[in-house]
Amino acid sequence: MNKTLILGAAYVDVIINVPRLPFSGGDVTGDLKDDIVGGSAFNVYGAMHAAHADADLFVPVGKGQYADIVRAELQRRQIPELLPVTEADNGWDISMVEPSGERSFLTIPGIDQIWQDDWFDRINLADYRYFYVSGYQIENEHIADQILGRLTQRNADAYVLFDASPRMSHLTDKTVRWLLHKHVIIHCNEDEIGYFGKPGEPVDEIAKSIFEQTQSPVLVTLGAKGTFYYDGKSSDIIPSHHVKVVNTIGAGDTHCGGFLAGLASGMNLVDAISMANKLAATVVAQENSSL
Repeated sequence: MNKTLILGAAYVDVIINVPRLPFSGGDVTGDLKDDIVGGSAFNVYGAMHAAHADADLFVPVGKGQYADIVRAELQRRQIPELLPVTEADNGWDISMVEPSGERSFLTIPGIDQIWQDDWFDRINLADYRYFYVSGYQIENEHIADQILGRLTQRNADAYVLFDASPRMSHLTDKTVRWLLHKHVIIHCNEDEIGYFGKPGEPVDEIAKSIFEQTQSPVLVTLGAKGTFYYDGKSSDIIPSHHVKVVNTIGAGDTHCGGFLAGLASGMNLVDAISMANKLAATVVAQENSSL
């Protein structure tokens, strides 16, 4: 069985186009574009669904105005709600998009940041070959202990894909050490991989060091240049698909989902990365952050 469990959060993204980011004490006028359901896990699921891969979305849906928006979107897309809870509302964020397509976030955390260990009792870890975890989800060490601790109970041949995210710098040393274990695939960008190495250390050297500990592929997204990988035997850069960028919200999430979909379908590493590059290019060429 090659099914994937996507752990994390569903947020409401309030998307605002801005001519530039505001500076301290400054003032800019924005153009409110939309309120959409996003969040790393939700976007990963969207990519896997677009690739017709078998996956479950395991995100808490709480109680409140943003939870209602998330619940309605799950129902509209016919996505099973596996984790209804009542302790708090879902989180939301303001996504400020500049003319280049680059985005910056102001995030208001929600129910996912009070993760409960007994939530895992609602699923059977043995049903899954792959697991997705984002840095957004485990920057709190207590939550990291709960999630990563439970994942030690997965099947011996099951993999965790760790999506470093912009919150990589907030992970504790203890959490980073846990990630550097066998069958953990590290997925990050050029800035994020630096937190696994020494200052100024080349990307390929950091990737080799990570592989020695995880015995699993290491992926580093390089924007328009493509995706670097190291698998213990070889390394290369798989070219990206060039498109006109509308906004970059969800690009990394979609890349993770595409890669997992490729692996789950039996593709080799290079072909799975190519699929990830293609889906990531698709999402940055549209307004919505999820496929």
